[in-house]
Amino acid sequence: MAGIIAKRSIEEIRLRNNVVDVVGSYLPLQRSGAAFKTLCPFHKEKTPSFSVNQERQIFHCFGCGAGGDIFGFVMQYEGVDFATAAKILAGKAGIKLEYEAGSGDNESDKSGLYDLLAEVSQFYQRILLKSEAGKPARKYLSDREITDEYIKEFQIGFVPDRWDSVILWAQKHKYSTADLESGGLVAKSAKVESKRGFYDRFRNRVMFPIHDSQSRVIGFSGRVLTGDQEGAKYVNTPETALFHKSQVLYALHLARHHIVDKREAMICEGQIDVIRCHMAGFKNAVAAQGTAFTEQHARTVKRYADSVALVFDSDKAGQDASIKAARVFIQAGLAVRIVKLPEGEDPDSFIRTKGQAAFQGLLDNALSALEFQVRVLQSRENMNSEVGLMRASRALLQTIAETPNAIQRAKLIQEAAVLLNIPVDALQHELQHLLRRPVPVAAGNGAKEPVKIIHPAEEIQLAEQIVAAPELGALVRKYLPQELFSDRHCADVIFSAIEAAEKNRNLMAVIAERDDPDGGLARLAAELQMAETRTRGRTSSRELAVKDLILKIVLRRHQKQREEVEQQWQTGKGKADASLRMRHAQLTSDLKLLQKWETALPLLELQHHE
Repeated sequence: MAGIIAKRSIEEIRLRNNVVDVVGSYLPLQRSGAAFKTLCPFHKEKTPSFSVNQERQIFHCFGCGAGGDIFGFVMQYEGVDFATAAKILAGKAGIKLEYEAGSGDNESDKSGLYDLLAEVSQFYQRILLKSEAGKPARKYLSDREITDEYIKEFQIGFVPDRWDSVILWAQKHKYSTADLESGGLVAKSAKVESKRGFYDRFRNRVMFPIHDSQSRVIGFSGRVLTGDQEGAKYVNTPETALFHKSQVLYALHLARHHIVDKREAMICEGQIDVIRCHMAGFKNAVAAQGTAFTEQHARTVKRYADSVALVFDSDKAGQDASIKAARVFIQAGLAVRIVKLPEGEDPDSFIRTKGQAAFQGLLDNALSALEFQVRVLQSRENMNSEVGLMRASRALLQTIAETPNAIQRAKLIQEAAVLLNIPVDALQHELQHLLRRPVPVAAGNGAKEPVKIIHPAEEIQLAEQIVAAPELGALVRKYLPQELFSDRHCADVIFSAIEAAEKNRNLMAVIAERDDPDGGLARLAAELQMAETRTRGRTSSRELAVKDLILKIVLRRHQKQREEVEQQWQTGKGKADASLRMRHAQLTSDLKLLQKWETALPLLELQHHE
């Protein structure tokens, strides 16, 4: 179970990380008056609308609405959860995290594993670059036209043909065999071929370190030098406390910012393909690690991109893998394109022989997932026969059925109708039959896409005033019960601002304790704090504005109650009940009193004591 970070550590992180320094470590900031501005990393723009406010320790984009504090920025930019963002920020400030008692954290053990794997990676690379044993691997990489620059960037290494290379290294550097086993570097042997019955898992292989999103080594993939070498072509780190192959994407730590820029991830099959793409300038390339693409992979990509371009081998296995992967990404709500490579080619061979421009041409002419699938089916089925057409239509419908997004589904059905020359209605009918449930009409795919929320005018204006002058929150607390708000976010921001002022706490810290996982409350709070120009004025004028807004919100409730009474009155049989007449008269009188603060005050006081 992941540990719960102690509140005191969260507060220390907030205190010791300046938002300008944090954002500035990722983006070039320029001072603009009291704030700092830059181009927003979360949407495409030509004029900077992304603002960082040092005084309030927040950021906000006036273009796309992104906003929050240091934690929110790291979460959105790195595509990580709150706990991971806290760890990144703790590392920046040199803070040792503390955890709540009994929360089951094992970060200390993981920290030791990270250190071990980082040192082993350096050891493997020294063998490759500097030892006589590494000469065959250097020749192999040279023949594959992998330059020293990219060997170092991807931290490629080599393990010689021995059973105990890493074991001997560990003894010298005070690591135990148990440590090596925890890191997936050694395995137990029935034969005593090395000390204590363990042997090196990786032998005579080019080593590709696998990193997490924070650029920490979490495992390895070892590739044989020659095709006639015994064993599998690739040997990967087994499942460990750090390495989960169903979640890992090779080179994501290098590619993620380029993926964000393009809003598209390029998905390859192997490490060499990814490295070749990066060398050719296609730096948004990643690959799965020794496994088929999973829902976890798709969710990871979804953090950074809206679409994927699949660039798999051109053989039958590659075609099948492309269709299977496309379905996984479609299920996550991503748009999918598939690059059709010439027969016998993979990304590495094609770029080396044809060049960057030719590969860009393939990307520009990539096929939709359905069109690619149709072309594959045409090569394997007689599409002119009834049976062939039925098989093809069913295969396409199985792909379409993966998307939970009604808009994407409708678009795919229309495309399939054109590709197969079948009426849309017929495909929709067959899809319903395939799903055995109604096609959803809502586009809820679970993705964290920004949604423009329209807040009630009076409530958002009141939130602006209270955030700017929280000392006026006493009026709200006394005369405006929280249940009178129709917008939960506005109410939460207002009462968070009041609590922060009363307890002398940072507003964003209070917000964090109330926020949803998508950070919507933090975005609204950041937007409101950036809106001080709209609420600037003397305390007296602010107080008048707050009183006026309180009256409008209370008035709204009374108007609704009177409408409900009138509805009962109209639907009732015969004459209205005397109690309804009395209630209607009372509400009409109250509405007149609520026109001015002076006349409304006794009513508000009475409401306060109810």
